[in-house]
Amino acid sequence: MNRKYALLGESLKHTMSPPIHKRLFELKGREFEYEVIELPPEQLAPHADYLKSLAGFNITIPHKMGIIPHCDALAESAKRYNSVNCVDNKDGIHTGYNTDCDGFLATIRAMGVDLGGRVLLIGCGGVGRMMAIEAALAGAELYIAVLESDLPLAEQAKKEIIAMKEDANINIVLNTAIDSTLSYDLLMNATPVGMFPRVDGCPVSDEVIGASAAVFDVIYNPRETVLLRKAREMGKKASGGMAMLVWQAVKAHEIWDGDSYTNEEVQAIISEMEELVNS
Repeated sequence: MNRKYALLGESLKHTMSPPIHKRLFELKGREFEYEVIELPPEQLAPHADYLKSLAGFNITIPHKMGIIPHCDALAESAKRYNSVNCVDNKDGIHTGYNTDCDGFLATIRAMGVDLGGRVLLIGCGGVGRMMAIEAALAGAELYIAVLESDLPLAEQAKKEIIAMKEDANINIVLNTAIDSTLSYDLLMNATPVGMFPRVDGCPVSDEVIGASAAVFDVIYNPRETVLLRKAREMGKKASGGMAMLVWQAVKAHEIWDGDSYTNEEVQAIISEMEELVNS
């Protein structure tokens, strides 16, 4: 049977989801359709029946919370973030998942980095909040560095994390006052600094990069941000945001069809998509 899948969002001109999912289906010899559905928030409810007729679908901004009332059940990940980016239809039961955290954790694992060490996170909004929560739950000694205007955001994230894990070790610092005399097992950038078209920016000083054993930058355009280039020049392990995008798509295929992929297969798709976005 030809199953249909889709990506639901509002402004999807630059989305990488269709080519990623197409490659994942091809690897398993599946001739499934994957379409793009662009809807403003007020059009979500009128289209809910069509979405529910699909075998499964991904969700991006601005529908990650709006889709929740249209789910019959929520996985733990979706409950934790009150956000759904993947829906699975099994016999008419629609379950919502948040695979962003799976994509993030798989990326860090593939780098060979222990998330339970000393972790420095730059930025705490949106995806940064998820990264902070996952790092803290993994037992990290977490330093969150933010602009002064984002201090309340970081304090709120800290409060949420402590509610989940009482003994979480979280330190909030201003990004102008990061201690580069400490050594960090992992430096993570969750800000847009260095993203296309302003590709010359770097969120931290060379000293901070030097103090870090590994670097993850959530940005995937450009493929190599200034932060990643500097980290690699210093001989650090480094990975960009495309890895997270592909790994969370892999998780969706695991949920939808029970498919699994080797690390080599996934790394090949990551490289292919990085070429595509920078071509």
